[in-house]
Amino acid sequence: QVQLVESGGGLVQPGGSLRLSCSASGFTFSNTPMRWYRQAPGKERDLVASISGTGSSTYYKDSVKDRFTISRDNVQNTVFLQMNSLKVEDTAVYYCEGRGFWGQGTQVTVSS
Repeated sequence: QVQLVESGGGLVQPGGSLRLSCSASGFTFSNTPMRWYRQAPGKERDLVASISGTGSSTYYKDSVKDRFTISRDNVQNTVFLQMNSLKVEDTAVYYCEGRGFWGQGTQVTVSS
C-alpha cells in the first residue's frame, strides 16, 4: 500500500535550519509530482512547495522563496524540504503529499 513517512521536524530558533524528509513507497515515485504542505494552528493547510517527477520544475509559496528548497532523490524514493532562515511564522505541521496520499506530518516549531 501507499506510504508517505515524514521526518526531520523539531524545535529550532529563529534563523535556524531544518531538513525535512518524506520517504515514499507503494507507487511509482519517479513520475509523481510531490508537494509539501503545512498547517499552522487554527489555519488551513497551505501548499509550501512542489516538485515535478524529474525534479526539473519547482514551485514555492512566496513567503518561503529564497529560504526553502525542495528536492528529490528518485533512487531513494524520497523528497526533501531544506528550510533555512526559519521564522516564527514557519511554525506548523508539515505534510508531504503525492497522488492524493498524505503522510502523517512532522511538527516544526520555530521559537526562541
